[in-house]
Amino acid sequence: MKVKIAISVVVFFLIVFYSLMQINFLDYESPKKYDEIDEITFNDFKGLEFFQNSLYGNKHFAYIKTSINYQIEEDSVKVESFFHPSSSYVYKKDLFSKELLTHELYHFKITELFSRMIKKKIFESKNRDNIQIENLINELKIKERQFQFKYDDDTFHSYVFSEQKKYQNDIDSLLNLHSNFKNPKVYINEK
Repeated sequence: MKVKIAISVVVFFLIVFYSLMQINFLDYESPKKYDEIDEITFNDFKGLEFFQNSLYGNKHFAYIKTSINYQIEEDSVKVESFFHPSSSYVYKKDLFSKELLTHELYHFKITELFSRMIKKKIFESKNRDNIQIENLINELKIKERQFQFKYDDDTFHSYVFSEQKKYQNDIDSLLNLHSNFKNPKVYINEK
Protein backbone atom coordinates (compact mmCIF):
# COMPACT_ATOMS: atom_id res chain seq x y z
CA MET A 1 0.00 0.00 0.00
CA LYS A 2 2.79 2.45 0.93
CA VAL A 3 4.61 1.62 -2.30
CA LYS A 4 1.53 2.45 -4.37
CA ILE A 5 1.12 5.78 -2.59
CA ALA A 6 4.82 6.58 -3.05
CA ILE A 7 4.65 5.72 -6.76
CA SER A 8 1.48 7.84 -7.15
CA VAL A 9 3.17 10.81 -5.47
CA VAL A 10 6.28 10.47 -7.65
CA VAL A 11 4.17 10.20 -10.82
CA PHE A 12 2.15 13.25 -9.77
CA PHE A 13 5.29 15.34 -9.22
CA LEU A 14 6.79 14.17 -12.52
CA ILE A 15 3.63 15.26 -14.32
CA VAL A 16 3.69 18.65 -12.57
CA PHE A 17 7.41 19.05 -13.33
CA TYR A 18 6.92 18.13 -17.00
CA SER A 19 3.96 20.53 -17.28
CA LEU A 20 5.99 23.37 -15.81
CA MET A 21 8.77 22.69 -18.31
CA GLN A 22 6.32 22.91 -21.22
CA ILE A 23 4.40 25.99 -20.06
CA ASN A 24 5.27 28.27 -17.19
CA PHE A 25 1.88 28.32 -15.44
CA LEU A 26 3.35 30.32 -12.56
CA ASP A 27 4.11 33.32 -14.79
CA TYR A 28 1.73 32.60 -17.65
CA GLU A 29 1.28 35.03 -20.50
CA SER A 30 -1.12 34.25 -23.33
CA PRO A 31 0.16 33.82 -26.89
CA LYS A 32 0.83 36.90 -29.00
CA LYS A 33 -0.26 37.32 -32.60
CA TYR A 34 2.23 38.17 -35.32
CA ASP A 35 1.11 41.80 -35.54
CA GLU A 36 2.64 42.26 -32.06
CA ILE A 37 6.13 41.16 -33.15
CA ASP A 38 7.66 44.63 -32.86
CA GLU A 39 6.72 44.77 -29.18
CA ILE A 40 8.39 41.47 -28.21
CA THR A 41 11.53 41.63 -26.07
CA PHE A 42 13.42 39.01 -24.08
CA ASN A 43 11.34 40.07 -21.07
CA ASP A 44 8.45 38.30 -22.84
CA PHE A 45 10.34 34.98 -22.79
CA LYS A 46 8.83 33.58 -19.59
CA GLY A 47 9.32 29.85 -20.06
CA LEU A 48 11.32 27.69 -17.69
CA GLU A 49 14.33 25.63 -18.72
CA PHE A 50 15.66 23.27 -16.10
CA PHE A 51 18.29 21.18 -17.84
CA GLN A 52 20.22 22.92 -20.59
CA ASN A 53 22.98 25.25 -19.36
CA SER A 54 24.66 25.87 -22.68
CA LEU A 55 24.26 25.46 -26.41
CA TYR A 56 27.46 24.22 -28.07
CA GLY A 57 29.36 25.52 -25.05
CA ASN A 58 27.80 28.97 -25.20
CA LYS A 59 25.67 30.22 -22.30
CA HIS A 60 24.14 32.93 -24.47
CA PHE A 61 21.10 31.35 -26.10
CA ALA A 62 17.32 31.41 -26.23
CA TYR A 63 14.41 29.33 -27.47
CA ILE A 64 11.21 30.67 -29.01
CA LYS A 65 8.01 28.67 -29.27
CA THR A 66 5.73 29.57 -32.17
CA SER A 67 2.72 27.90 -33.73
CA ILE A 68 0.33 28.06 -36.64
CA ASN A 69 -3.28 27.76 -35.52
CA TYR A 70 -6.22 27.39 -37.86
CA GLN A 71 -9.98 27.22 -37.77
CA ILE A 72 -12.07 26.03 -40.69
CA GLU A 73 -15.38 27.84 -40.93
CA GLU A 74 -18.26 27.48 -43.38
CA ASP A 75 -17.03 30.07 -45.88
CA SER A 76 -13.44 30.72 -44.75
CA VAL A 77 -10.34 29.41 -43.06
CA LYS A 78 -8.67 31.45 -40.33
CA VAL A 79 -4.91 30.85 -40.14
CA GLU A 80 -2.74 32.72 -37.63
CA SER A 81 0.77 32.52 -36.26
CA PHE A 82 1.47 32.89 -32.55
CA PHE A 83 4.41 33.43 -30.22
CA HIS A 84 4.08 31.59 -26.89
CA PRO A 85 5.83 33.62 -24.15
CA SER A 86 5.28 31.06 -21.41
CA SER A 87 6.94 28.30 -23.47
CA SER A 88 9.84 30.45 -24.74
CA TYR A 89 12.91 31.03 -22.65
CA VAL A 90 16.24 32.79 -22.62
CA TYR A 91 19.13 31.34 -20.68
CA LYS A 92 21.11 33.89 -18.66
CA LYS A 93 18.59 36.72 -18.80
CA ASP A 94 21.36 39.18 -17.93
CA LEU A 95 23.04 38.47 -21.29
CA PHE A 96 20.39 40.05 -23.52
CA SER A 97 21.61 40.52 -27.05
CA LYS A 98 19.95 42.38 -29.90
CA GLU A 99 21.38 39.89 -32.41
CA LEU A 100 20.08 36.90 -30.46
CA LEU A 101 16.62 38.46 -30.13
CA THR A 102 16.61 39.18 -33.87
CA HIS A 103 17.47 35.55 -34.59
CA GLU A 104 14.64 34.33 -32.36
CA LEU A 105 12.13 36.77 -33.85
CA TYR A 106 13.00 35.51 -37.32
CA HIS A 107 11.76 32.13 -36.17
CA PHE A 108 8.43 33.89 -35.57
CA LYS A 109 8.67 35.52 -39.00
CA ILE A 110 9.21 32.08 -40.56
CA THR A 111 6.06 30.88 -38.82
CA GLU A 112 4.16 33.88 -40.20
CA LEU A 113 5.58 33.27 -43.68
CA PHE A 114 4.27 29.72 -43.69
CA SER A 115 0.94 30.91 -42.31
CA ARG A 116 0.66 33.21 -45.32
CA MET A 117 1.78 30.46 -47.68
CA ILE A 118 -0.97 28.23 -46.29
CA LYS A 119 -3.57 30.93 -46.96
CA LYS A 120 -2.25 31.41 -50.47
CA LYS A 121 -2.42 27.67 -51.20
CA ILE A 122 -5.96 27.48 -49.86
CA PHE A 123 -6.97 30.49 -51.94
CA GLU A 124 -5.45 28.98 -55.11
CA SER A 125 -6.81 25.51 -54.48
CA LYS A 126 -9.66 24.24 -56.62
CA ASN A 127 -10.66 21.53 -54.13
CA ARG A 128 -11.66 23.12 -50.88
CA ASP A 129 -13.24 20.46 -48.75
CA ASN A 130 -12.24 20.32 -45.09
CA ILE A 131 -10.10 17.18 -45.35
CA GLN A 132 -8.09 18.56 -48.25
CA ILE A 133 -7.65 21.89 -46.45
CA GLU A 134 -6.44 20.13 -43.30
CA ASN A 135 -4.03 17.97 -45.33
CA LEU A 136 -2.65 21.05 -47.06
CA ILE A 137 -2.21 22.86 -43.73
CA ASN A 138 -0.51 19.87 -42.09
CA GLU A 139 1.81 19.41 -45.07
CA LEU A 140 2.93 23.05 -44.91
CA LYS A 141 3.28 22.92 -41.12
CA ILE A 142 5.73 20.04 -41.56
CA LYS A 143 7.65 22.09 -44.13
CA GLU A 144 7.68 25.04 -41.72
CA ARG A 145 9.27 22.89 -38.98
CA GLN A 146 11.88 21.62 -41.45
CA PHE A 147 12.64 25.20 -42.52
CA GLN A 148 13.01 26.23 -38.86
CA PHE A 149 15.62 23.50 -38.29
CA LYS A 150 17.46 24.45 -41.51
CA TYR A 151 17.50 28.10 -40.44
CA ASP A 152 19.11 27.18 -37.12
CA ASP A 153 21.59 24.82 -38.78
CA ASP A 154 22.62 27.22 -41.53
CA THR A 155 22.99 30.21 -39.19
CA PHE A 156 24.39 28.08 -36.37
CA HIS A 157 21.76 29.67 -34.13
CA SER A 158 22.74 33.20 -35.26
CA TYR A 159 26.51 32.82 -34.87
CA VAL A 160 27.19 32.73 -38.63
CA PHE A 161 26.46 36.39 -39.29
CA SER A 162 26.51 36.23 -43.10
CA GLU A 163 23.99 33.37 -43.16
CA GLN A 164 21.82 35.15 -40.60
CA LYS A 165 21.72 38.28 -42.79
CA LYS A 166 20.96 36.20 -45.89
CA TYR A 167 18.03 34.51 -44.16
CA GLN A 168 16.73 37.83 -42.85
CA ASN A 169 16.74 39.30 -46.36
CA ASP A 170 15.12 36.20 -47.88
CA ILE A 171 12.43 35.92 -45.21
CA ASP A 172 11.59 39.63 -45.38
CA SER A 173 11.33 39.42 -49.17
CA LEU A 174 9.08 36.37 -49.00
CA LEU A 175 6.86 38.01 -46.39
CA ASN A 176 6.53 40.98 -48.74
CA LEU A 177 5.77 38.68 -51.64
CA HIS A 178 2.93 37.15 -49.60
CA SER A 179 1.64 40.44 -48.19
CA ASN A 180 -1.76 39.87 -49.85
CA PHE A 181 -2.27 37.09 -47.30
CA LYS A 182 -1.68 39.08 -44.08
CA ASN A 183 -5.35 38.90 -43.18
CA PRO A 184 -6.00 35.85 -40.94
CA LYS A 185 -9.00 34.78 -43.02
CA VAL A 186 -9.04 33.38 -46.50
CA TYR A 187 -12.46 32.86 -48.04
CA ILE A 188 -13.11 29.50 -49.65
CA ASN A 189 -16.57 29.77 -51.10
CA GLU A 190 -16.35 33.02 -53.00
CA LYS A 191 -17.80 32.93 -56.47
